[in-house]
Amino acid sequence: MARTKAAEYDERKHAIVVAAASLFASEGFEGASVSGIAERGKITKSLIYHYYKSKEDILYDVMISHVRDLENAAHEAVAEKDWLPARKLRELAHRFMALYVGAADRHKVLLNDLKRLPKARRAEIVGVQRRLIETVQKLLIEIEPSLKHKAGKSFAAAMLFFGAINWTHTWFDPKGAVSAGALAEMAVDLTLGGIAKAAE
Repeated sequence: MARTKAAEYDERKHAIVVAAASLFASEGFEGASVSGIAERGKITKSLIYHYYKSKEDILYDVMISHVRDLENAAHEAVAEKDWLPARKLRELAHRFMALYVGAADRHKVLLNDLKRLPKARRAEIVGVQRRLIETVQKLLIEIEPSLKHKAGKSFAAAMLFFGAINWTHTWFDPKGAVSAGALAEMAVDLTLGGIAKAAE
């Protein structure tokens, strides 16, 4: 059966996003060009301009696709009704690390070039990021209920959790001695030990 036009459309846009993320991550947004994206993805400039009006539009798609994937992963992790909150946090950490490793270029671009987006689009992405923080914060309160009355500490703990994994792209080697899964476990163990201390 032939692929539908919608499937081809999504595949072509995805190919452009992947090529752009790779180029933006290695050259920086300012140093990259549409010609460079076309060369990196082995596609034509005319094809890129068929889907995108500008380089900034591509940058937005690189970022929004990544944060939406993270948000979907978070929703799936916390939706398991039979899991205790600590297990949900571990599953969330594993899913995030898998995305950080599998989409390292998009993650790097998100962290380095968010300021390049127009205000409205930047606010949309920041909104997703805030929801992710709130998801983790709520899990931490479920794990350690005394944090419910310590909003500052629960927020700080959530931010420390993200701090432990968000920048792993700068040093983590998927082929190294520590796997992404083991690193996710370490981040959760450190977080759980921290909130236990904070709750005293």
